[in-house]
Amino acid sequence: MCGIIGFNWRDPNLMKKALKKIEHRGPDASGTFSDSWMSLGHRRLSILDLSERGKQPMSNESGTVWIVFNGEIYNFQELKKELKQRHEFKSGTDTELIIHLYEEIGDRVVEKLDGMFAFCIYDMKKNKLLLARDKSGIKPLYYYLKGSRFMFCSEIKGLLEFKGINIKLNRNALAPYFAFRTNTGVETFFSGIKKLPAGHCLSFFLKQKSHCLKKYWDWVPHPSLKSFPLARDLLKSLLESSVKSQLMSDVPYGIYLSGGIDSGTLAALMKKYATQPLRSFSVGFEEEEHSEAKESKFLADQIGSAHHELLLGHNSIKHLPDVVYHGDEPMADPTSIPIYLLSKFTKKYCTVVLTGEGADEMFAGYPQYNFIRMHSKFVHPMPHFLKKMFVGAVSNMPASFLNKGFSFASALGGKGKERFGNFVHAGSFAEQYLQQVAIFNECEQKALYGFSGKLYDAYQKKYFAGANSSNLVSSCQRLDFKESMVDDLLMKLDKNTMAFSVEGRVPFLNSKIMDFASTIPDKWKISGLRGNKHILRKAVEGIIPSQTMKRKKRHFFVPIDNWISGELSGLLESLLSPQYLKKQGIFKPEYISKIRSGFKSSKLFYARQLWAILNFQLWHKIYIENEKVTL
Repeated sequence: MCGIIGFNWRDPNLMKKALKKIEHRGPDASGTFSDSWMSLGHRRLSILDLSERGKQPMSNESGTVWIVFNGEIYNFQELKKELKQRHEFKSGTDTELIIHLYEEIGDRVVEKLDGMFAFCIYDMKKNKLLLARDKSGIKPLYYYLKGSRFMFCSEIKGLLEFKGINIKLNRNALAPYFAFRTNTGVETFFSGIKKLPAGHCLSFFLKQKSHCLKKYWDWVPHPSLKSFPLARDLLKSLLESSVKSQLMSDVPYGIYLSGGIDSGTLAALMKKYATQPLRSFSVGFEEEEHSEAKESKFLADQIGSAHHELLLGHNSIKHLPDVVYHGDEPMADPTSIPIYLLSKFTKKYCTVVLTGEGADEMFAGYPQYNFIRMHSKFVHPMPHFLKKMFVGAVSNMPASFLNKGFSFASALGGKGKERFGNFVHAGSFAEQYLQQVAIFNECEQKALYGFSGKLYDAYQKKYFAGANSSNLVSSCQRLDFKESMVDDLLMKLDKNTMAFSVEGRVPFLNSKIMDFASTIPDKWKISGLRGNKHILRKAVEGIIPSQTMKRKKRHFFVPIDNWISGELSGLLESLLSPQYLKKQGIFKPEYISKIRSGFKSSKLFYARQLWAILNFQLWHKIYIENEKVTL
């Protein structure tokens, strides 16, 4: 795992400063290369072949093809066998493989790689750059292109060292951020800076100063499997192969263990195939209601891992400004703080960790999939007056009863019931889905900052065109896979692990598993009213304890409502005061006032909205106003 940077001009001082900004991604070594056309830089976190032979930038035998690479290629030994007869390998790294594979098949190199990666290949003979990002977007890559200047980097903070970039807020990023608590668009929050999308490559032609963006892979569910027993057994085999391949490392490794099926499955398979003692790590809060410590410890004991537990107190909120800084863009996922601190803790023991991201998206683990399925089957056919009666009946139910159907129903309060009514009356599939998951729905975004777009129409066209009851769950999964998974879960993992030079690996996002998951019929994913991830549960029977299999899915809960009432109250007064809001000119003070006054009666609902606004405000202070913030 590493940090990479490059630009199409010579500036040793800029290279030095930019590499310093991403030093945390690779503290073990630094390297540069430049000629009259291109400058390349690399920060190395040594994982494979710890010798000097693994240093980057790296070239082919003739010095005409150069690469800077961040990531891991899990099938590199298999591919290397084919190439060794025709190429000389000087190192034991997967980096060198990419160079030689590119020499043989050009841009199609990306189609052969199974792994997580972001890289730039500089082909001197063709005077061309090839930038590429892995299929599911595990590794980030950002770029800036204006006039004749082209620049790329693993993190935005490295790009910002170039003083030719005018640091200015891009308001186009507000709508996806306030819907999904992260910016899922291709444009970043910085005007002029873009993300290379997952499953894409970008060719930049150095003489012409032109570029071409191309999609080389996409996750599109197309159910085709016919035999459940065969599919179940194949999934088990694919999981075993993926975990086994991702244990390649010349440094100690471990796993982030939550106590659930996903991480539990990975931990059990790691124990089976590990060539070193297995370490597991979990994080929770000192308040028992916010901790999964018991579940994680139970699983660790059953599997036989050396378990390490980190318990956080209320003072952990003081790290929020650092978390926002490392994120590059605002991210309102509260679990960023525990992942950030767990990564700091983990670094004492190992450099590589495996995690369970991707399983919920591919195997339908989220409750919203079942809710929208029930809406399509039972609620949508109702006449309007029956829907109205249904909403009224739910609104009058005791909180204790509602909590049985949804754990946090009472904490969402009256505003949560209002959102439930919106869900019941929603027309399009996109509106039904977003009324469930959006931090701010379309109407609330208009009230917050004057949003004038059509949020539901945009996502209906993008993900639900042609959707029906038989493929509705798959359509929702694709939305999550391409939006929240990439820019929330995977970027949260990358930025917060790499802040402490820890490499996070995600075995569920193996190429073969992703391809397999795209062929599963919806009916094999959800069984009954609550049987989520049905095929995955069946595939791992006997691998993890039955108690874990039967345990109801539990979201990792962070006490943001307590922080807002306590430790963050002073910061909220400062960053959400009418005077500051007016000066800033982004948010409407009247709606902010409405949120704050409604907080007590709909605590959890408004806590999520306040948390999203606060994280944006902190980011704005740090990056746009260039001010240091401490708590």
